[in-house]
Amino acid sequence: MRRNLLVLTVVLASAMAATGQEVKRDPTPKPAEPVTQAPAAGGALGFKLTDIDGKEVDLASYKGDVVMLVNVASRCGLTPQYEQLQALHEKYAGKGLRIVGVPANNFGGQEPGDNAAIKEFCTHKYKVGFAMMSKVSVQGEDKCPLYQFLTAKETNPKFAGEIKWNFTKFLIGRDGTVIARFEPRTKPDSDEVVKAIEAALAQPKP
Repeated sequence: MRRNLLVLTVVLASAMAATGQEVKRDPTPKPAEPVTQAPAAGGALGFKLTDIDGKEVDLASYKGDVVMLVNVASRCGLTPQYEQLQALHEKYAGKGLRIVGVPANNFGGQEPGDNAAIKEFCTHKYKVGFAMMSKVSVQGEDKCPLYQFLTAKETNPKFAGEIKWNFTKFLIGRDGTVIARFEPRTKPDSDEVVKAIEAALAQPKP
């Protein structure tokens, strides 16, 4: 029996060699396919995320509001920007501003905790009342689809480019169009950010 199996194995191997076929294995999982075009509707609001409590959030539900997306971290020198973001939330939420914090651990390992730890930190340290999402990646091969869209020239030509650090801010208008980008060291309560928010809020709902 063993002799027959050996003979069969040799015959099969010889046949594959003769035809030039080769069995290839790729143990490395393929990265997510890049987002090369805008979602069918909603622009930057055409995506779904999971919030920090594990519930699905359809960003399309924010359409008609002005949205600020911020990749946040708990152990960064810029973490005190949470305080300014919360102040913006308190001042403008009633007028239609929605701030969305997106934790990410891509820079210096400065967001190492799980969602429960992140929620505990931002709630008790900075009294955060705006929406917080589950931790994702905003850079590299495992970059989440929303940030693929935000950083690709094909989908966000005016404000594309890799995320450089924690607390990069994207401002999204009432129709889902990205209307501004502010780099990490631009404070949320700076004149240029506040003016952009107020201008966006002044626009009529679609």
